[in-house]
This record gives sequence, C-alpha cells and structure tokens, in this order.
Amino acid sequence: MSETTAKILHNINEMDAELWDSCNAARPYNPFLTHKFLNALESSGSVSTETGWQPFHIVVEQNEVLIGVVPLYIKNHSQGEYVFDYGWADALQRAGGDYYPKMQISVPFTPASGPRLLTREVNPEHEKLLLGA
Repeated sequence: MSETTAKILHNINEMDAELWDSCNAARPYNPFLTHKFLNALESSGSVSTETGWQPFHIVVEQNEVLIGVVPLYIKNHSQGEYVFDYGWADALQRAGGDYYPKMQISVPFTPASGPRLLTREVNPEHEKLLLGA
C-alpha cells in the first residue's frame, strides 16, 4: 500500500535546491520556477508575510519519494500579480464576504505562463496528488 504525504514549506530553503529543481526538469525548463529564482524573491524580502506574499509551498511524497512541488502563496492583496481580480474582491466584500486571504499558485511579479504543478515525471496522477494536497 502506498503512503502519500504532503507538507508545507514556509521558506523555500526548507528544501534542498537540487530536489526542488528535479521537479522542474520533467517539462521544458522554466527559470522562474527554479529554487534559485524563488529563493532570490524570498531572501531579498520581496516575497514575505510583510509584503503580502506568504510562502506556502506544497511538497508531496509517496512512500518517502518526492513526487512534486507547488509554488504557492497566501496573499492578503492582489498586488504584484498578473491576475486582475479587484472586481471580484470588491463584489465579494460588498456582499459581506472576505476575499482575502487567498491561496495562489503562481510566480510572484512574473507574467510568464507555464505549468505550476511541478512533478519529477510527467504523470497526471502525480498532478492530481499535488492538487489534492
């Protein structure tokens, strides 16, 4: 029987760079999803709880073997992203709801497209495990 576990990283440096990057290798290379790039955002203070980009990266393992990672952030605003959802936030607030905080799978300050569910091999089942986490 396989055991799947998920954990949250509040700092990308909680994971070895080589392991993170092994999940970025299964598809065409994307420099904005590398450990080095995301770490630069975090270590510079550009991405932090104080700036409204709280790292909340997801790591999924199956039988203690890394399956994949997801660059994920808890956001308290919609600044620094290329999703213009201010209208949705305003409408929900007028209706009595809270739009923030929100979870966002993205690369901060980067309008580059591409996969955000990073798996060590291209496998739809592994992507489902990441989404389930």
